[in-house]
Amino acid sequence: MTGTDAGASRPLAVPTTGGRAVDRESFDDFVATRSTRLLRTAYLLTHDRALAEDLVQTSLAKAWFSWGRIEGRPEAYVRRIMVNTYSSWWRRRWNGEEATADLPERGAGQGFRPGEDVRVDDRTDLWRALARLPRRQRAVVVLRFYEDLSEAETADIMQCSVGTVKSQASRALAKLRVDPSLQTSDEERVR
Repeated sequence: MTGTDAGASRPLAVPTTGGRAVDRESFDDFVATRSTRLLRTAYLLTHDRALAEDLVQTSLAKAWFSWGRIEGRPEAYVRRIMVNTYSSWWRRRWNGEEATADLPERGAGQGFRPGEDVRVDDRTDLWRALARLPRRQRAVVVLRFYEDLSEAETADIMQCSVGTVKSQASRALAKLRVDPSLQTSDEERVR
């Protein structure tokens, strides 16, 4: 957040709160220490590295202008910004998928060790199953199970009640349990 405006030679404005300048050093320290975790959360939400980087950058830019007012846990505040920004992006944006009649050929073990392609396929199936969840349920699954946040922390970030987090998690897990791409045949279970 330090530097200059794009295309201009003047420095970025330092936001003020109540007449005092925001502590630029504390913001820089926060970005340096937390950006990797924030990027992981953003990636789990978007499933796209470039979009995840954009989401983190947008969220940090929004946080920068509120930095002087943030009290307590700034990471929770920035995560809330990320979840809200992610939700608003998907309301406005086309996701780029196009239907096609021809499915790509599936290469068995191309470039992998024997048996590794199954694990990669399983992970891909899980990613796709998560992508089919409604955004709110996916956000709960990401925050609760990937980021290992408590129900209370997740509720705080999503600005909802703990009961809503529990019900959304329950519904999401129920959908994942019956998702056809995650079902294993009896033959696969025996192995």
